[in-house]
Amino acid sequence: MALVSTKQILEEAKKKGYGVGAYNVNNMEQMQAIMAAAKETQSPVIIQASRGALKYSNFTYLSYLMKAAIVENPDIPVAMHLDHGNSLESIVKAINLGFSSVMIDGSLLEDGKTSSTYDYNVKVTSSVVEYAHARGVSVEAEIGTLGGIEDGVGSGKMHLTDPKEAERFVSETGIDSLAIAIGTSHGAYKFKGSVNLAFDVLKEIRSLIDIPIVLHGASSVPKELTDELNKYGGKMPGAKGVPISSLQEAIKLGVSKINVDTDGRLAITVAIRKVFTETPEKFDPRDYLGPARTALTNLIIKKMRDFGTSWHAKDYCPISLEDMKKQYVLN
Repeated sequence: MALVSTKQILEEAKKKGYGVGAYNVNNMEQMQAIMAAAKETQSPVIIQASRGALKYSNFTYLSYLMKAAIVENPDIPVAMHLDHGNSLESIVKAINLGFSSVMIDGSLLEDGKTSSTYDYNVKVTSSVVEYAHARGVSVEAEIGTLGGIEDGVGSGKMHLTDPKEAERFVSETGIDSLAIAIGTSHGAYKFKGSVNLAFDVLKEIRSLIDIPIVLHGASSVPKELTDELNKYGGKMPGAKGVPISSLQEAIKLGVSKINVDTDGRLAITVAIRKVFTETPEKFDPRDYLGPARTALTNLIIKKMRDFGTSWHAKDYCPISLEDMKKQYVLN
């Protein structure tokens, strides 16, 4: 299947009431694991790269890995998504690399850590929408700010999304999907006490806007993974994420895209630590990256089933970026 945009994937998910995971990728093993899970479950998938991941891979290497995944899996709808672009410049670079979807995070200034004003967010987001839509690329933006910091992104302060402001923001920018803040957080330490997501805020936002809704900072940080990590020499006491039951409730209430990064990092690290602990004589990278790839595949298979993504790959007809461009012009 041809490369598709997140607009197509998320509108289909919104219509049928399931969630689609957006899985962060940095290297070949992660890319292979994500696509193996998508093939096993016959799920549409969003593969996303942060600015940090693109820089780590010298930009072109990672983009070619993503394109290879699409070529090798012709029956799976795949979107290439830029996660947390911080300027029009970063968006242009991603689109030139072949990304079919971009996120502009105008809720923070270009340093990625300082909260911005509403007017700044509208200005930078609108400029991205104008540029991206002219090239058939869909745009995600964010209103409100999440707690925590991950991959150099985040102010560490939480500001829940104001529903009325979200409605106004969507109208003024023309974005295709909206990331909201309802209590999730970047990183592995999302909650100190009980998990309390603002489902009332989500319900009101869903009643006011018609585009797909996105949750960032939505990894579950499974206790069995942190226990295993600590068992094999890690040090992550008290790490806590969003329970799957809460994410499933959010999907029922209108969330279509769920970002998952921390859980994948944990699965990979646990597998590698286990190899080094139990077989310290091993030094071939394939001996530890192979099990890491398998662990990540199994984790994502479970995510796809939990989110309801499984068996929806067959629902899609490929829409080229040129056709997407025509749709934006007509709309």
